[in-house]
Amino acid sequence: MSHSPAPHSRPRMLALDADGTLVDSQGTLRPAVRDAVAAARASGVLVVVCTGRRYRTVQPLLEALDLSGPVVVHNGVVVKDARSGETLASKFLPHPLYRPALAIMRGIAPPLVYVDRYFDGVDVYHESPGRCHEFQAEYLSSNSDVAREVDSLADLPAESIIMVSLMADGESLLEVRSAIEHELGERVQTNFIMNKNYRGHILEITRAGVSKWEALHDIARNEEIEPSEIAAIGDDTNDSEMIARAGIGIAMANAVEEVKAVANFVTASNDDDGVARAIERLLGSSTRHPVRASES
Repeated sequence: MSHSPAPHSRPRMLALDADGTLVDSQGTLRPAVRDAVAAARASGVLVVVCTGRRYRTVQPLLEALDLSGPVVVHNGVVVKDARSGETLASKFLPHPLYRPALAIMRGIAPPLVYVDRYFDGVDVYHESPGRCHEFQAEYLSSNSDVAREVDSLADLPAESIIMVSLMADGESLLEVRSAIEHELGERVQTNFIMNKNYRGHILEITRAGVSKWEALHDIARNEEIEPSEIAAIGDDTNDSEMIARAGIGIAMANAVEEVKAVANFVTASNDDDGVARAIERLLGSSTRHPVRASES
């Protein structure tokens, strides 16, 4: 295993990914998972959802779990108050990096530009859906209420740009990712993830140093919680850092191999109450759980 041994007592913070982890393959919060999260909170554990979703789309899940306090959204770019939607922390994309990233992504199609304008009812800017990749056009059709069309994304003001994102087939996106990394290097962060709710994959471009773990670590410092006192559960590549660096890292059975490789143990899948089983294990004993690659 690549990270330090698990703590000898139950964690003080529990970080939970949303899609593929908290919700099942149908996007449903299963009762056993809801009850397990409530049990963790009742035991004094600070539960923090860490997701690639926008705040608006994770909000119903936060309400169903009755969560308050911070929530990490957009893969760590923004931390919001779970109940009010107030932005608590952010690491926006600097405008000098926005234009070159935009130009490279246009090699496939105009991307989406996400902004922190929740209270204005705007989450994303885009150009005509007719210019978009068909996978992205499907997304825009489903989110037209919070997506605002503009003639040219290049003309957007230098406001709080969260990220530039493109939905397309995985092969094309990997080529664009290579071009982004060659052109902009370590000045930006790229996330290549499965599009669990639509077709294809997603390529996200954010400022450098942005991740779920970095946002979570900042929250933990504010709460005087050590990394060894954090447990993290997830399934996709954007979860791998927080699972590797938390005191106890837990992969879902449906996780990609990269995540399983850095986890302390593998719980059941999201269709088999994997989060509930992991929480039961975390809370069920005050002694250290064995570190192993999979859970029997």
